[in-house]
Amino acid sequence: MTFAAITGWGKCMPPAVLSNADLATFLDTDDEWITQRTGIRERRVSHVCGTELAYVASARALACAGIAATDLDLIVYGSCSNDEHIPNSASGLSVRLGAGNAAAMDVNTACTSFLYGLSTATAMIRTGVVKTALVVGVEWISPFMDWHNRNVAVLFGDGCAAVVLQASDAESGVLAEKLGCYSDARAILRVRGSGLAYGYNGDVAYGDTLWDFDGQEIFKRAVHGMGESAAEALTRARKSPGDIDLIVPHQANLRIIEFVAKRAGIAMDRVFLTVHKYGNMSAATVPVALVEALEEGRMPAGGLLLTPAFGGGLTYCSHVIRWGERVTPLATSDVDLPPCERSALAIVRDYMARRDPRGRSFAGLNAPVFPEAKAGSGG
Repeated sequence: MTFAAITGWGKCMPPAVLSNADLATFLDTDDEWITQRTGIRERRVSHVCGTELAYVASARALACAGIAATDLDLIVYGSCSNDEHIPNSASGLSVRLGAGNAAAMDVNTACTSFLYGLSTATAMIRTGVVKTALVVGVEWISPFMDWHNRNVAVLFGDGCAAVVLQASDAESGVLAEKLGCYSDARAILRVRGSGLAYGYNGDVAYGDTLWDFDGQEIFKRAVHGMGESAAEALTRARKSPGDIDLIVPHQANLRIIEFVAKRAGIAMDRVFLTVHKYGNMSAATVPVALVEALEEGRMPAGGLLLTPAFGGGLTYCSHVIRWGERVTPLATSDVDLPPCERSALAIVRDYMARRDPRGRSFAGLNAPVFPEAKAGSGG
């Protein structure tokens, strides 16, 4: 049997930190209110586009695996905040990396995008379609955030991480998963104005960033979806909660994570958390936490992971993953982001200043330029 082992990993976090105190300068909130309800104390705001975050994280993952970009057969770009939709973002990342031999595809299932992408790449390796794949989870949410809406502005942040998958005969990678979707409730988590349909009605114009967010119902659906899928994934893998060495969950809200861990019968000391310092990075939360667990020595060689997640759509999933014997990189990359010359608060205030009274966010916005001129610089 062929498995899809995770052999490389890397992350890229923007340096600009937006604290709860920063949010309190323009929202009716404070650190205590946010922390008690979410567990979030700060988050990151990117000064570059999502593809650039993905380039740095991917270069680090390739170095970690000890392979070149030309060795890739497939790139899966998981995100709901793509720099461009036509052409896809994965092709832009391919150009940056110089991965000319790789197929390139985007996956958008909101916060579960990385894990749905992991399932996709794993299945393609198992069936022999490809042998080596790069799976990215990246979000650049700050430009289209409704910074006047306290319900969502306190939750989200920017970030990215990537993993390399390679065909292996040893039991490794995704052993079992459960994917699902509460499509009947998709309207309770929606960014209106983010699709072409909004150019044809009088309610919300294309380019508006008006968020619908029913927090209480999302909480209930998230706990149920993550809990039920975790139980099903464990059953499919023929494992029990006691077999799990570490849970690396979607980091949407500390209370959701606590409920899911309790429901799974796994103590919080086996749960890896980043929500306090990065907030909800949507598709990037699980891979960033995965990389940091390795960096902090929390990932045992040959250990078993559980990765429950939930996102807009309303998608949910859980994966049981067998880690390989290697928990340290084979090599490192010197690829890095350009310097950030502004504070996170200054970047956010610029976004807010460029909004018209209806909430439109991109009119006149000087977004980071796509760095295609440096294509193939590798790392």
